[in-house]
Amino acid sequence: MPGGDADGSVRSVARALDLLDLFDETHQAHTVRELTERTGLAKTTVLRLVGTLEQRGLLWTRPDGRIGVGPGLLRWARLAHAVWRVPEAVRAVMRELVADTAETVNLYVRADAVRVCVAQEEGPQRLRHVVNTGDEMVLWGGSASKVLLIGAPESLLLRVSAASPHGPGHLNRLKEEVERAARLGYAVSHGERETGASGVAAPVYGSDGAVPVAALAVGGPTARFTDAAVESFTSAVVGAAGRITGIGLDPLGGPAGPGRTAR
Repeated sequence: MPGGDADGSVRSVARALDLLDLFDETHQAHTVRELTERTGLAKTTVLRLVGTLEQRGLLWTRPDGRIGVGPGLLRWARLAHAVWRVPEAVRAVMRELVADTAETVNLYVRADAVRVCVAQEEGPQRLRHVVNTGDEMVLWGGSASKVLLIGAPESLLLRVSAASPHGPGHLNRLKEEVERAARLGYAVSHGERETGASGVAAPVYGSDGAVPVAALAVGGPTARFTDAAVESFTSAVVGAAGRITGIGLDPLGGPAGPGRTAR
């Protein structure tokens, strides 16, 4: 049936992407057995997916027999870097925020039901919040998540809450937290996504001012996020997010977005 073929094709694409997701800076190569165990797919399916991805240059078999990422990804990496490069003016605001708070500063955007770090300026302290540029993180917890969900449709909130470990009752709590973030213009979190980690985030709006295009956040060990520190961080983050809104990240990744010049 045509519908079955289409569904099968979509499933194959999803499986191929899931396979690619297993590779990162820490896990640069896998054996076929490791890929089979981690995906839960049949070995024949894994071999077929690897073969297809190798043909496209996205994977390759190393001389030692392990599977690694292929040179074809260099083009995609170059494209992503060009499109998502954050303007130097925004970087300058982020560095000022680091100077004001002595904490690591991250800029996040929402990609469907996850958030992605698109820029970071590290704080000066040895014990700091570790997030890598390009990392995907959950939306059910964390100050940046609450900010990015401002104005989100009910269907997305349902999916986000369903993915949380807090059970069915999390939806109402999530709605309240997002509404509070919209009302106050910032959000605070302590140990929601990771025990011992805290954050303060504020929205960066587009030209229409309706929904955030990004979230600016400071993060670090909860021990440093005392009530007095959070009050100071909040003022600094909200001010910095407002300055970035004035610089413009709308549309992010588009003709007037990061790394490009509006005409």
